[in-house]
Amino acid sequence: GCDFIDFAFLAENIGVGKGGQSSMKNGRDFMIVTNNPLVEKVLSKYYEVRYLPEENYRAILITVRDLVYAGHKLYTHPLSGSVKPNETPYKSVVVSKVPHKMNADEAAIISNCVEAYDKFTPRNRMLSDKVLGDFQLIDYTLLCGAVDYDAAAGLSKLDNQI
Repeated sequence: GCDFIDFAFLAENIGVGKGGQSSMKNGRDFMIVTNNPLVEKVLSKYYEVRYLPEENYRAILITVRDLVYAGHKLYTHPLSGSVKPNETPYKSVVVSKVPHKMNADEAAIISNCVEAYDKFTPRNRMLSDKVLGDFQLIDYTLLCGAVDYDAAAGLSKLDNQI
């Protein structure tokens, strides 16, 4: 299922891939699929970011599902974190840059995550810029932990440019 962070999944997927597959240890081997402007603003200088600003959370999951079906390796769990998918508009997921052999377990994980997302009642409400900023920061911080990037340093570099 997709109701919690699957630490066994993360432990298996972060590190050297089996059979010569790419590894998340090297930023050149993965890309970030996101609709989060903070992720794009800070991390696109260092990593490949597929930034989809017009897409909602579910559309990001569908994009990742299609990539996994095409053989891209799923490096981060699509429903990581404690914020429910209907609470936040932002999502970032890490996949391999290049497709490998399609992995049925990873395909099942992403498919189950889309199903889990669909079980939540959509919340159509206006969010203030502060709340949107908070949700961007939560998503960014979770992602930085997964790619071993210093989230605070990235934000301080951003502050120095403003």
